[in-house]
Amino acid sequence: MSFELTNRLRKELASLDDVKGRRKTGLFVAEGSKCVLELAASFKPRYVFANAEWIEAHGHDISGVDVAELKQGQLRELTRLSTTPPVIACFELPEAAEVPSKEYFETHLVVALDRIQDPGNLGTILRTCDWMGVDIVLASRETVDAFNPKVVQSTMGGLARTKIVYTDLPQLLSGLGEDVAVYGTFLDGENIYTADLSLNGILVMGNEGQGISADVERYVSKRLLIPSYPGTATVESLNVATATAIALSQFRARTFN
Repeated sequence: MSFELTNRLRKELASLDDVKGRRKTGLFVAEGSKCVLELAASFKPRYVFANAEWIEAHGHDISGVDVAELKQGQLRELTRLSTTPPVIACFELPEAAEVPSKEYFETHLVVALDRIQDPGNLGTILRTCDWMGVDIVLASRETVDAFNPKVVQSTMGGLARTKIVYTDLPQLLSGLGEDVAVYGTFLDGENIYTADLSLNGILVMGNEGQGISADVERYVSKRLLIPSYPGTATVESLNVATATAIALSQFRARTFN
């Protein structure tokens, strides 16, 4: 499919900053060579804009659409980044991912996000989950959209391998019963470095300012604490993306024991 950068298309691209625009067009945007190439393996591209150098080096890696050549100045007008990337692509939104079966939770580690609001935090969490081999992330319906441009960029291609499922978390957790361990991080929890952690179950991470909501907390069966280093003055709390990385590293460490 060939195309050119018309004013209509410019407006369509600009609308992808907003969740309503993404739903109306059925598209999301990604920028930069690594991010675009990673996502092209899992999502269908509709528009790809790139400079001549990128097209010569990577144009053959994008199938299903012609790559429109733009000058660097034109790409600068379209980018949301501080540094102009060599390529900007619009991909078709995938079908909404479905909640896995109860048996999946009994054999896999899953991260559940309760009202995460910051796009950078969500993107970093998804990137971390990709690194840690977490294939599915559950998210409350109040969590920021995973296809927000800032989220997409922060994942650095992690969206290609880690699926995010938006769902009613309390309702989902209530139906799992006692066979699935549900972990959550709290200030009164057990030290995560010495706690008995399983290789499967659900790890709940809460909102940046309010933590895990009461509706979700009631289903947490194992309360965990990430303690600060003893004997020194520290910040009041950890960033939720950092906390997720620390917690996942402790769960995965059990694999090597």
